[in-house]
Amino acid sequence: MSFNTDYLRIATEEAWVSPEVLRLGMELIATHSTDDPGFISMWGKIDRNKLLVSRLLDIGERRIADMDAAGIDMQILSLTAPGVQVFDAPTGNRLAIESNDILAEACRKYPDRFAGLAAVAPQDPAAAALEIERSMQRLDMKGVIINSHTKGEYLDDPKFWPIFEAAEALDAPIYIHPQTPSPAMIKPYLDRGFELAMLGFGAEVALHTLAIIQSGAFDRFPKLKIVIGHAGEGLPYWMYRIDYMSRMSMASKYKAELLPSAYLKRNIWITTSGVPWAPAVTMAQSVLGVERVLYAMDYPYQYVPKEVTMVDEFPISPEDKKKLFETNAVELFNL
Repeated sequence: MSFNTDYLRIATEEAWVSPEVLRLGMELIATHSTDDPGFISMWGKIDRNKLLVSRLLDIGERRIADMDAAGIDMQILSLTAPGVQVFDAPTGNRLAIESNDILAEACRKYPDRFAGLAAVAPQDPAAAALEIERSMQRLDMKGVIINSHTKGEYLDDPKFWPIFEAAEALDAPIYIHPQTPSPAMIKPYLDRGFELAMLGFGAEVALHTLAIIQSGAFDRFPKLKIVIGHAGEGLPYWMYRIDYMSRMSMASKYKAELLPSAYLKRNIWITTSGVPWAPAVTMAQSVLGVERVLYAMDYPYQYVPKEVTMVDEFPISPEDKKKLFETNAVELFNL
């Protein structure tokens, strides 16, 4: 297969897992040590998909061969959902540090092919802030991965804002990756089989992102950078109505100084992960700006090499295509 060589293809939402996180996550389920129905649904059968697990575990030559086959020049790797966020705080902190060290070593070994986002355990916000500092300054990580809610809690709660403070101070983008809806909201999704990527993931991150906006966090941390995937989890499409309703009395809990769209255009970047679909991507570019939309594949969950050429063929200018595939990622993640 031949690929356009006018730009590098940097994929920005690409998953991996450490052996220890995988082992302990499966142990939580096997020993009935978790009552999170979303996590049980998401990971309960993961060990049956041997190919998926082997791709998640590999951050070396096997992954690079898959990248080459698809025309991907670089992956930005992040610990797969729900990361370390289903564990108790001490375990989560330990696993975050260990996983970040493993990922940093892979990035040092393959500096032209891999970059990494640091995992943290929001269960302990102070320790998470310290791990952001360590990972950015000592491990050369390019940002932070937070797999949305942590045991049903969201980052709009000011108790988590030491994480925002550290990320803003270090210019570390926070990628909010989906997981299943929290226990408080999952039942209607679970009853219908919608709790995973078909609907639940996107609904959950859209809720989380709007909650952060509504909380006033971006007024407190105006330079904070948040990244969300899957063509913005529906938010660009709903932006007009979100603004309109934020003015209504029913939105009396809205604490932010500006309309939601102002923060979406100032503090939020989105990726195309899993959505190689021109109507969605070009619409997002038109309302957020071409500088705020980045390419991602969603490897290995959605590894379809032909999707790369689908994006190559989007009806956008060569200049904007280079921004989508390369320039925006270089600038946002300081590659």
